[in-house]
Amino acid sequence: VQLVESGGGLVQAGGSLRLSCAASRSILGITMRWYRQAPGKPRELAATLTSGDTTIYADSVKGRFTISRDNAKNTVYLQMNGLRPEDTAAYYCAGFFGRTLFWGQGTQVTVSS
Repeated sequence: VQLVESGGGLVQAGGSLRLSCAASRSILGITMRWYRQAPGKPRELAATLTSGDTTIYADSVKGRFTISRDNAKNTVYLQMNGLRPEDTAAYYCAGFFGRTLFWGQGTQVTVSS
């Protein structure tokens, strides 16, 4: 399974970005996640979209980020609003296919103050 992220970039504080993660196979019924890792910090689970389409967010992004999926496009999204400098990180898409967690290569998000 290949996961390819896109949509990262440089944005001013308060701005928005939408990240996309395109999968090489169907994501129907697949639990998908967005992780992020800032320099010098451990990887953080930011958002989860379960196989039943329940959403779970880290406290640090709750109310600002929204995870969603388009099964017809095999794509999962992360809409990020109200971005803050502390959201600066590499963002990684991951999905549980069978018992294996597959990862994308990551996309960089930089938020300037």
